[in-house]
Amino acid sequence: MTTESVEDTAWDVLISGTGLPQSLLALALSRSKLNVLHLDRNNYYGAFDAAFSLQEADTWVKDIQDESSCFRDASVLRHDVRPPAAGEPVAELSFPRAYSLSLSPQIIYTRSSLLAALVSSKVYRQLEFQAIGSWWILDLGTTSTDVTGNPAFGEDGSLSADRGPASLKRVPGGREDVFKDGSIDLRSKRLLMKFLKFAADYENQTDVWEAHASIPFTDFLSSQFHLPPELHVPLLAISMSSESARKTSTAVALQRITRHLRSIGRFGPGFGAVVPKWGGAAEIAQVACRAGAVGGTVYMLGNDIEGVREHTGDGADSSPAHIQLRNGEKLKARWVAQSTPWRPMMPELDLHRQSDGEMVKSISIVSSPLTSLFTTTAEGGPQPAGAVVFVPQGGSAADIPPVHIIAHSSETGECPAGQCVLYASVRAHAATGFSTLETSVQRLLEAVDGNSSAQVLYTLRYQQLGPPSAAEATQPQPPALSCVREFDAPSLDLVFDDDVLEQVRQAWCQIRGKEGGSETTGGEASSDEFMVFDDRDGIGGNGDGDGDGDG
Repeated sequence: MTTESVEDTAWDVLISGTGLPQSLLALALSRSKLNVLHLDRNNYYGAFDAAFSLQEADTWVKDIQDESSCFRDASVLRHDVRPPAAGEPVAELSFPRAYSLSLSPQIIYTRSSLLAALVSSKVYRQLEFQAIGSWWILDLGTTSTDVTGNPAFGEDGSLSADRGPASLKRVPGGREDVFKDGSIDLRSKRLLMKFLKFAADYENQTDVWEAHASIPFTDFLSSQFHLPPELHVPLLAISMSSESARKTSTAVALQRITRHLRSIGRFGPGFGAVVPKWGGAAEIAQVACRAGAVGGTVYMLGNDIEGVREHTGDGADSSPAHIQLRNGEKLKARWVAQSTPWRPMMPELDLHRQSDGEMVKSISIVSSPLTSLFTTTAEGGPQPAGAVVFVPQGGSAADIPPVHIIAHSSETGECPAGQCVLYASVRAHAATGFSTLETSVQRLLEAVDGNSSAQVLYTLRYQQLGPPSAAEATQPQPPALSCVREFDAPSLDLVFDDDVLEQVRQAWCQIRGKEGGSETTGGEASSDEFMVFDDRDGIGGNGDGDGDGDG
């Protein structure tokens, strides 16, 4: 599209960024017959949710150093490997494009409204999902006093000296697993089953938990269910909370644990969560943008909004948003949709930023498939391609955030056969966090493969800032523009949050209502029509075509 045509077009909607929420909005508007312009400052799709080959990851690391971004302190490490023993294959990286490393490896629970929307919009035909099977607890070699909260790592992020061999224990996946577990005594099994029965219907038992909603979840387990500290850990593991045990409240933990339990078995036995193949959320964003393009959305990579002002003068202006792009082009639109603008990275602010607002992450390519992590968890269930490893730093009384490692097998399409990818994260400062993750990954390899033949071949590591804290959010902000719809800044959550889709739905309703909305009713769009599409003419259920619909 030429500069003249971009500037001369009467745009209905301008979407900035190709992250997951913006891309889902493009999908939702894909058959609205509105003029939509979709920009991204990067030369790739996905924004904060992108997936990279090894060569693209190298470029990304260089590019973000000078950007005002939620990412910082990024680096790539290509590790020296040991010579293979007799009969062992050579441990080496494959060609760069054999990998698709995701910045957003969030798991999606099977009861998530996102999956329902992808089905109702028909784009599920272009997506493939893999099961997340087991949840594991990695014991770093604890001492008997760790249940009282002794940290697993020193102040420099190194493993404490008084540690024994690391070991892995699978989190029970249901009632049968609990009673088969020989490490839990009979009384504890009964107490645990009592809690799980309560959790299945906790919303209707407010008399049990509501008075304790804000206290640490572990205190609630001890006082109300008399669960021993060693059984707090598996419950914290399935909560998928990246906060420390002391900062994970009863209300938050119950909602998350119930989400986990209710999702198991929805789409088949033995699993309750999935991950998109070929790069996590980036693949969903790509498919959504493809549907937008088929529906007429114009895409421009390598360009973005420089500034927006709202026309408030006399007279009717059908395009209240006056926009200047980074390349100098000026245009008008009725609506602008974007992520909350990220504040510049100011050193004087970052030095005082609290650790609960940042997360250290690493992506490690491992020379072994680590097949024991991906065992089938139920008869008739699918072969899992993902697993979650929970690494407590101390016991349930510790005020230290845990490490999470989400393991992806080669079946996710993110690495060649014979290898796997480990996504590790912890809420910490970079000074200690990178060392903590490196040690946790190494101990996991030792626990899975006792002879330590598995080696880390490659590591991409970086720090990600979370949304502004409550204190930062109170700082003076520019006045909001009525023609601009903003999505929340990217979350640090390890699980896809359905609030993301709800924000997209609200933006869609606002845009479609303002613009006269539904093709079927001729009036304002109904919320019931959100992401509910018919097949295109000539496209049935065989998976051919773009998967977009007529909604």
